[in-house]
Amino acid sequence: MKIKTKLTFGVGLLFLMILLLAIVSGWYVNQLKKDTNNILVANYNTLQYSRNMLLALEDVGKNGGAINMFQINLNKQKENVTEQGEKQATEQVIRHFFLLRKQPENLNLISAIRKDITELMHLNMQAIERKSDIADNTAQRAIVVISVSGTLCFLIAFILLVNLPSNIANPISELTESIKQIANQNYKKRVNFEGHNEFGELAKSFNSMAKKLEEYSESKLDRILKEKKRIEALIDNMHDPVIGIDENRQVLFVNEEALNITALKKEEFVGKQIEEVAAVNDLVRDIINPYSKNKSTEPLKIFADNKESYFEKEVVDINIVPTGEVETQLIGQVIILKNITPFKEMDLAKTNFMGTVSHEFKTPIASIQMGIQLLENTQIGQLNNEQKNLLSGIKEDTSRLLKITGELLNVTQVESGSIQINMIPSEIKPIVDYAVNANKAMADQKQIALNVCIDEQLSMVMADSEKTAWVLTNLVSNAIRYSHENSIIVIKSEPVENMVRFSVKDTGNGIEPQYQSKIFERYFRIPGSKKEGTGLGLSISKDFIEAQGGKLSVQSEYGEGSVFSFLLQSSINI
Repeated sequence: MKIKTKLTFGVGLLFLMILLLAIVSGWYVNQLKKDTNNILVANYNTLQYSRNMLLALEDVGKNGGAINMFQINLNKQKENVTEQGEKQATEQVIRHFFLLRKQPENLNLISAIRKDITELMHLNMQAIERKSDIADNTAQRAIVVISVSGTLCFLIAFILLVNLPSNIANPISELTESIKQIANQNYKKRVNFEGHNEFGELAKSFNSMAKKLEEYSESKLDRILKEKKRIEALIDNMHDPVIGIDENRQVLFVNEEALNITALKKEEFVGKQIEEVAAVNDLVRDIINPYSKNKSTEPLKIFADNKESYFEKEVVDINIVPTGEVETQLIGQVIILKNITPFKEMDLAKTNFMGTVSHEFKTPIASIQMGIQLLENTQIGQLNNEQKNLLSGIKEDTSRLLKITGELLNVTQVESGSIQINMIPSEIKPIVDYAVNANKAMADQKQIALNVCIDEQLSMVMADSEKTAWVLTNLVSNAIRYSHENSIIVIKSEPVENMVRFSVKDTGNGIEPQYQSKIFERYFRIPGSKKEGTGLGLSISKDFIEAQGGKLSVQSEYGEGSVFSFLLQSSINI
C-alpha cells in the first residue's frame, strides 16, 4: 500500500471517528436538553400554578383578590395540560371552583378543591420522576457510546503513533546512509525496500542511479573521446549553418556550412570571441547584431550557392543543472541558420502566379459584366422571367468573382512588398461616407440601418484614404452580412489619446472565443459559417492598417455581436 494511501486511510479514519464522536455527543446532549426542558416547561409550571392556587384558596372569604388570583393561575393551568389524567383533574378543579364562587364560605368545596389540586400536583410529580428516569437512561447511554467512540479514536491514534513514524523514518535513515556511501564513491551500494509504495519506487530509482554511476566510473576515456568526435561529425554534416559559443561568448565549434557562407577558415573562427569575428566579417555582425534569442521576423538574405539565399535565424540556449545544485546555469548558445530558400522561391512563385491569374481574370470578367449590361438593356430585346433570374445569378457570381480577384491582387501586393501607402492628412467624413454608400444597397435589402457617429472634434486623420476606405467598407460589408434583419449597425470615429479609432458595431451572433485570434489569418473561415467569403478580407485589412502604423482588433461576446475597430495616427489638424 502506498504511504499516501496509508496516511489518507489512517488520518481519514481518525477524522471520521472524531466526527462521529462529536455528532453522537451533540445528539445525546440535545436529547438531555429536551428531557430537561420537558420537566421544566411542562411539569414545573403546573406545580407552580398549583402552589399559587393553594395559597389563594387560603384567603378565599378573607381577601376579595384571592378569587381573581386563583382564577388567573387556573387559566394558566388550563393552557399547560401535558400529562395523562391531568385534563380530568383540571376540569374537576374548574367545576368545584365554579361552585365555590357561588358559595365562598362552603368549607367542603374548599376541601374538595385542595384534593383536586393535590391530585394535579401528584400527577406532575409522577411525570417528573418518570422523565427524570428517561434523562438518566439517556445519560447512561451517552456515557457508554461516547466512551466506546473515544476508545476507538484512542486506539487508532495509538496505532498511527506507533507504526507511522517508523514506516517513514526507517527507510529515510537507510536511504541517507546509502547516499553517504555513494558520495564516498562506493557505487556498488544498493537499497532494498519491501512493498510497492513510494519508498519501493525510490529504491528502484536509487539503484538505477547507482548502477549508472558505477558504469560511468568504469568507462574509458577513449569512449568519451569517441562520443565527442561523433557529435562533431554530426554537426559538420548538418545542411544548416551552426555556430556554438560558450557562456563567455567564445566560439566553441562551427560547421562547414557556416564557414562556407562566412568565407572564413576554422582557425579564424573557433576559439575566438564572436564579437572579434564580427568586427572583421559583416555577415557574422548581421547574425549577432541585434542578438536575439528568438526567431527573427525577417529572414537573413545571404549570397550562398551562387545565388541569393534566405536563412531563418534561431538561437538556442544551452542550460544545465550542475551536480549538487537545483538551479539551471547557462553554459552556452547555439546559433542555427535554417535555409528557407526553396520555400521562399515557392512562395514567390505562388505570389507571381496569383498576381498573373488575378490580373488576367479582370479582362474576361469586365467583358462578362459588359455583356450583362447589354442583356439588361431593353432596346436589345425583352427577357422572360426565367432568363432574368439566370441573368441575375450570373451578375451576382460575376460581382463575387470580381471581388475575389481584387482581394487576390491585394494579397499579391502585400506578399510581394509592392504595396504603396500614401500617408497624408485625410478627411474622415469622405472615408466614412464612401464605406456607407458602397454598402447602402446591401443594407437596404436586409432593412438594416447604418448609424454614423463622427466626433465633432475630428476632421482629419493621417492615413492613406483609399486603403482606409477599403478597410472600412470591408468591415461594414461583413457587419451587414452577419447581422440580423431590421437591426442597427453603428459606424463610429472617435479620438483615443493621440490616435483616431474607427469602429463598426454589428448585431450578429458574435464570434466564439476560440476563433477570435484566428479570424485575421488568411483563408480562415469560422467552422459552420454559411456566409459567403474567401477568408481574405480581414487579413488584407489587417495588412493595410498595419502598413499605416495602426492596429486592427475585434471585441466580441458570443450571442451579443462584435465590434471591429482600428487605430490610426491622428492628424495635426485635429
